[in-house]
Amino acid sequence: MTKAVLGIIGGSGIYDLPGLEGVAEIDVHSPWGTPSSRLKRGRIGTTEIVFLSRHDVGHRLSPTDIDYRANIDCLKRAGVTDLVSLSACGSFKEELAPGTFVLVDQFVDRTTRRASSFFGRGCVAHVSMAHPVAPRLVDRVAAAAAAEGIKAVKGGTYVCMEGPQFSTLAESLSYKAAGYDVIGMTNMPEAKLAREAEISYASVCMVTDYDCWHPDHDAVTVTDIIRVLTENAEKAKRLAGRLARDFPAEHERCPIGSDRALDHAIITAPDARDPLLLGKLDAVAGRVLTAA
Repeated sequence: MTKAVLGIIGGSGIYDLPGLEGVAEIDVHSPWGTPSSRLKRGRIGTTEIVFLSRHDVGHRLSPTDIDYRANIDCLKRAGVTDLVSLSACGSFKEELAPGTFVLVDQFVDRTTRRASSFFGRGCVAHVSMAHPVAPRLVDRVAAAAAAEGIKAVKGGTYVCMEGPQFSTLAESLSYKAAGYDVIGMTNMPEAKLAREAEISYASVCMVTDYDCWHPDHDAVTVTDIIRVLTENAEKAKRLAGRLARDFPAEHERCPIGSDRALDHAIITAPDARDPLLLGKLDAVAGRVLTAA
């Protein structure tokens, strides 16, 4: 059995994690770049937590400027087995009103300027993204939300735009017509990279607005979002605390294999692999590379 280490990525408005005890800020060096912030390691109850502020304290980084590969690689090096992403989003559904938490289970990636894989020339791998979140972890997040009296909806499709601008009306209407549920700027390529790193991943999307499709609501503004963000952030911190207190001591094997995603993913022949790239993959893919 593997010890469970719960990673929390705090998005907009969530730059720390109250209740974290024995906190130590740790510098984790990654061959992929510089993470968004220093990692904070501590405990809630008996659960070991590693917290990362996605945009850094003070919201220093835009979604495009985040080094997603460095973030995931550093979390993997810190021992994280299960990762919960907290992020703000807009809603395309009347019933998903501001303040609602959506535990999405699908993604549509519309980003254009981000490195989206640890693999490439010299070591090619193809992981499955058919089911991009870990269902058992999502169930635990849903149970924590229920225990805290937080409205959370299970299931939904998140479309990830590049940003930092908000949607045009035409974009918003087209995404709504396509049946998507929420829109944000950060879950991709984060979820893809977590899968490549064999970290079980779940996303908590906190609705702040109706994007700009809604005829009874004005266009999205930062001022409006910040007001709802503050309310959502407090609920998110409660949710994370409850999740941690109830979390199992041992990592629960993922029923869809997200924690074994590389078992049959690497296609490059061993004698054709680039040693320099293999060196950078020591944390992400060490389990399978050392067994090859």
